[in-house]
Amino acid sequence: MPVSNTSLIERIARVIAGRVVSSNAGGSDASAADIVDTVWRDYREDALSIIRTLREPDPTMAAAGDVAVWERMIEAALNEAEAGAS
Repeated sequence: MPVSNTSLIERIARVIAGRVVSSNAGGSDASAADIVDTVWRDYREDALSIIRTLREPDPTMAAAGDVAVWERMIEAALNEAEAGAS
């Protein structure tokens, strides 16, 4: 499985920003990449909220893998975000 070099927080915040500004996803800008690069940090708290929601896997997710590993991975992402916010 490939591993991203970009934090989970940034990736989710960029997706949210892209959906807000890109005309492909309901925004008004036809070429939103530069704007996303500028504004994704504005959506950091939204991304953190989503990741906090993911702390508890649903039954289908839990049946597919190790819940303890999932929890550690989500907590690692949140801890990284908190360390970066300081």
